[in-house]
Amino acid sequence: MASLFSKYEGLAGSLGAVVAAGGRNPFAVVIEKPLSSTVGVIEGRETLLFGTNNYLGLSQSVRAIKAAQAAAEACGVGTTGSRIANGTQSLHRQLERKIADFFHRRDAMVFSTGYQANLGMISALAGKDDYLLLDADSHASIYDGSRLSAAQVIRFRHNDPDDLYKRIKRLDAPDAAKLVVVEGIYSMTGNVAPVAEFAAVKKETGAYLLVDEAHSFGVLGEHGRGSAEAEGVEADVDFIVGTFSKSLGTVGGYCVSDHPELELVRLNCRPYMFTASLPPEVIAATAAALEEMQERPELRAQLMDNAARLHAGFVRLGLNASQRVSPVIAVTLETVEQAIPMWNRLLELGVYVNLSLPPATPDSRPLLRCSVMATHTAAQIDEALEIFRQAAEDCNVPLSAKETAA
Repeated sequence: MASLFSKYEGLAGSLGAVVAAGGRNPFAVVIEKPLSSTVGVIEGRETLLFGTNNYLGLSQSVRAIKAAQAAAEACGVGTTGSRIANGTQSLHRQLERKIADFFHRRDAMVFSTGYQANLGMISALAGKDDYLLLDADSHASIYDGSRLSAAQVIRFRHNDPDDLYKRIKRLDAPDAAKLVVVEGIYSMTGNVAPVAEFAAVKKETGAYLLVDEAHSFGVLGEHGRGSAEAEGVEADVDFIVGTFSKSLGTVGGYCVSDHPELELVRLNCRPYMFTASLPPEVIAATAAALEEMQERPELRAQLMDNAARLHAGFVRLGLNASQRVSPVIAVTLETVEQAIPMWNRLLELGVYVNLSLPPATPDSRPLLRCSVMATHTAAQIDEALEIFRQAAEDCNVPLSAKETAA
């Protein structure tokens, strides 16, 4: 008789090989205790955290912690219901108003996770007679939303507005509704989307545009509203989706829009309708972190300074770093046989980053994915760079001759 788990035999073999090559499972790392936003205890050692997406360091915000404590004492620790049943408290509506006002939008929907925000909005907006046009490097939550939507899905080349335009023009049903989905900053590589060019295609072709600002919210733009603000095209973006689990340091997701029909989407969005709403303490902490982000624009400036310092250090070492300076910096290695030992050595020496292996990487090469925080000090960044140099040397990872000679 067939086993339900026979489909995982290949995965088990691949995972076993990864563990055997490095002596630990890189996908089961436990941060035993966070000591600050930038340092945690892993395997009993103090470790520099360069793989947490905690861009502004607000997971340790004193204001957010106090707000969470007060909300739990006043409202309890959970809602026990979805947003369309008993799961909407005044705090939820207040946060939606704060998010909508921050983006200068008519309305907002708050979801229990960022994943559900994409899953819910894409599946609810695009139906079986519509077209979804997705950047080829889109996040898993976008692809999963497309599968739930029943729309016809068309992929276009990563960050290529011309390819998007050609594919729209070749559609058999030019009058059908079309939803284009791109990301502000791509989570794996740190690539930044040319949102203004995508907005121009959207306007010319009559499509709708959804931008996932998960990794650009709080990072790009004068006020931290993301890539659309940074490129001056916010009015041309129909829907902005994002998460609270990056720059705000909590958990949850949102969508903002000027379309009045967003209120109807609430009643047709299954991940919103059938999931328990966020507990009061998370809602309160998120609202407090949003206020802090708005009041402290210097965090955003420091974040980009830190990203530039780390990126320049990688280039100086001769490592193959992302072309664009952003808070996500990927170091690309040529082989898995290089990447697994180097990731393990980095952890042993005191730096935690994310290991990304094919086929989950854009070009089938492994990545050491780093994320920078505003709260990293210059000394911590320089220490991490020295550890990268030492790990590369210990693992016989070749560095660029040009850069090492510099």
